[in-house]
Amino acid sequence: MLHVVRALFVGVCGALGVAIGVELYKPPAPYMGLLVGVGAGICFVALELAFTRRVASVLSTLMFGLLVGCLVAYFVNLALDLAVPIDPRESPQVHTYRTLGVTIVLTFLSILTLLHMKDDFKFSIPFVELRREGGGGAKPMILDTSAIIDVRIADVLDTKIVDAQVIVPQFVLNELQQVADSQDKLKRNRGRRGLDVLNRLRKAKGVAVQDVELPDVSGVDAKLVRLAKNLDARIVTTDFNLNKVAQVQGVEVVNVNDLANALRPVVLQGEKLTVKVIRTGESAGQGVGYLDDGTMVVAEDCAGRIGQQVELTVTNVLQTSAGRLIFGRPG
Repeated sequence: MLHVVRALFVGVCGALGVAIGVELYKPPAPYMGLLVGVGAGICFVALELAFTRRVASVLSTLMFGLLVGCLVAYFVNLALDLAVPIDPRESPQVHTYRTLGVTIVLTFLSILTLLHMKDDFKFSIPFVELRREGGGGAKPMILDTSAIIDVRIADVLDTKIVDAQVIVPQFVLNELQQVADSQDKLKRNRGRRGLDVLNRLRKAKGVAVQDVELPDVSGVDAKLVRLAKNLDARIVTTDFNLNKVAQVQGVEVVNVNDLANALRPVVLQGEKLTVKVIRTGESAGQGVGYLDDGTMVVAEDCAGRIGQQVELTVTNVLQTSAGRLIFGRPG
């Protein structure tokens, strides 16, 4: 859309230059006016390209920019008629070309400004409430790389409990592809699993991949937070650090680990459970095992029983955003 607007603008500037050249340079030919018009158009496009570019193709933004540009051009032309008066009866073509040129330039600048800055502003119409598509008014959910790699998010969406639009930004997809192309085998497998999960989500749930560019922000996490602010959306992640950073900046976060912990059966102190000790723990005498759902179990006084099934009595349960941790003793 931006390229089309630029091309049309340069073409109109060239046509306007030819018309003015014919009027002002009748004998020589319109080449001078054509060069001036096209040159002016290219200069304005070059100035526009020097600013930060964002992808935008919303028709309402174009129409609003056209309206603002024409309105501003009207008042500017009135000011020019007062400051540099040109009698329309004596020079009707010059007056018309000046008015048309000012209108085209200001309209072009207005449209391109709104296309670049539309994510930084929120326009409200009095007495009119606008709702998002596909979410019934619910806040959209933006998936980060860790949430996509985590297969559980696909299972959650399969339950149809989520009634909001799910968005995957293009820069998250790019990061996922980089992980899938990593030289490290573990990272490569995680990235490929994430791509499989994303394909599953897009086919089954219609997850939208949006080509959003935020070149003025560096880092995927920072871009996620900025995009969530612009869209008034929530971030879905399993990244503990991203969770904290987003919350500090006032962005709502859905932590998949918190969701899993909330739905996980509660283990109370004094209950019995059986776990296989697979390695030693951080403290002396501790052994570590895992339940079937991946919950870590720290077994006291079991460092010498690696590879054995041990029956434990739960002594303490810690639940954090990073997961649940169970402590137990034999007996």
